[in-house]
Amino acid sequence: MVTPAGADNPSPTGFGYAAATAANEGYGLRREALSPMETLAQSVSTIAPSTTPVATIPLVWALAGNGTWLAYVLATAAILLVGWCISQFARYSSSPGSLYTYAEMILPQWASAVTAWSLFLAYVATGSSVIGGFYQYANLLLRDATGHVMSTVVLALIVTGVSTWVAWRDIKISARLMLWIEVVSLVFILSVVILVFARHGHRLDMAQLRLNGVSGSGLRLGLVLALFSFVGFESATTLGSEARDPLRTIPRAVMQCAIIGGAFFTICAYIEVLGFGAAGQDLGKSDAPMHVLAQVAHAPLLGTLIDIGAVVSLFACTLGCITAAARVLMLMAHNGLAHGKLSSTHERNRTPHIAVVVAGGAVVLPVVVLAVTGAKGLDVYGWMGSLATYGFIVAYALVCLALPRYLRMHGAMTATARALSGLASAAMLLALVGNLYPVPEGIYGKLPYVYLAYLALGMLWVFVRPGKRTLPQA
Repeated sequence: MVTPAGADNPSPTGFGYAAATAANEGYGLRREALSPMETLAQSVSTIAPSTTPVATIPLVWALAGNGTWLAYVLATAAILLVGWCISQFARYSSSPGSLYTYAEMILPQWASAVTAWSLFLAYVATGSSVIGGFYQYANLLLRDATGHVMSTVVLALIVTGVSTWVAWRDIKISARLMLWIEVVSLVFILSVVILVFARHGHRLDMAQLRLNGVSGSGLRLGLVLALFSFVGFESATTLGSEARDPLRTIPRAVMQCAIIGGAFFTICAYIEVLGFGAAGQDLGKSDAPMHVLAQVAHAPLLGTLIDIGAVVSLFACTLGCITAAARVLMLMAHNGLAHGKLSSTHERNRTPHIAVVVAGGAVVLPVVVLAVTGAKGLDVYGWMGSLATYGFIVAYALVCLALPRYLRMHGAMTATARALSGLASAAMLLALVGNLYPVPEGIYGKLPYVYLAYLALGMLWVFVRPGKRTLPQA
């Protein structure tokens, strides 16, 4: 396995000492087991691209209207900037700790701890979000097929239980399963998109291209929501111990996921708005948009197949989030930010089995609580997804800020790198402001306080935990 830069001489004063020490121990994970495609599958499954046309684009349309496609273009540009920054770290360092490892090498201890706790929350909350989407669409399918629905709590426990077992059992099973699930789902969606474009795309939709009726505030809020489609695109970096040739495959996976996701989301946004205009329906009020598009394309069977694919994709995303969260938690335990037992790996499966179980429990607990109170699946999807966005944005911003010093240590600093790092940090800062102002209504307005309370507890543990040790700093 490739260890972080500085591991050749991990002195107590060298940057990345804690990560290097743990890396030399091997973590107990299955080394270099995943092919480049399986590594890419981790990032693709975590962003769950097939769920965006079904669940997220209608929400963006409700805010940005004819500017939905532009919101995704701008979101893609911001994510590419962040992805480039992450890929620069990934060229020199590989570790299960993902962005937390990068931050720990450069930033003060408190900032690296903020990155760790934010990233863990981000993966967990994203998993909770997609479980809400899972039981929403699973019950829609069950109702259409049988006239009955299942308990939302039971559905949440089933998808989490299966995902946790697969993540506990074998990383190769997880990667291959996630890869095929997403490929099949995307094929169905692209089939509908192509058919709709073939029937109604012979003329440009000038209402969209001219941004008719689009306001600046609506586009800004839509952009913030569009960013949620991408969160987790960097999760291939959590496979630093398990990917083959990680210093090559992981940076490529991060950038490929950003580029492929951005192109797919932008095309789907344009075609969905086009198709709903042809159908004379309101995209923002549709709970089954791909069904409508399938009708427009005169291929109703594809609508049902897409809904099935979306349900399965939501399962794959749950699995991807648990896989990523467990590896971040494992490295946090190695470095003293979490209980030491969470650093252990299964002797036969070579997976962080205790961390996997804890991550699975953390993912499903808020969903069960919300489901018992009668929360709808799409509400859970929105609430937990928004909470996850805070964690991702903060982690992304801190890593982008740390990049210039990291590149200087490797003699790779350039004016272009400094500019791109600054643009990426500014983009994440603007995204954070867009989440906070104007103050969202209802539960969304309380989520920043939930995030801050969680972060306060995490930092309290950092400073008062039993047997704490001071991590070396750059």
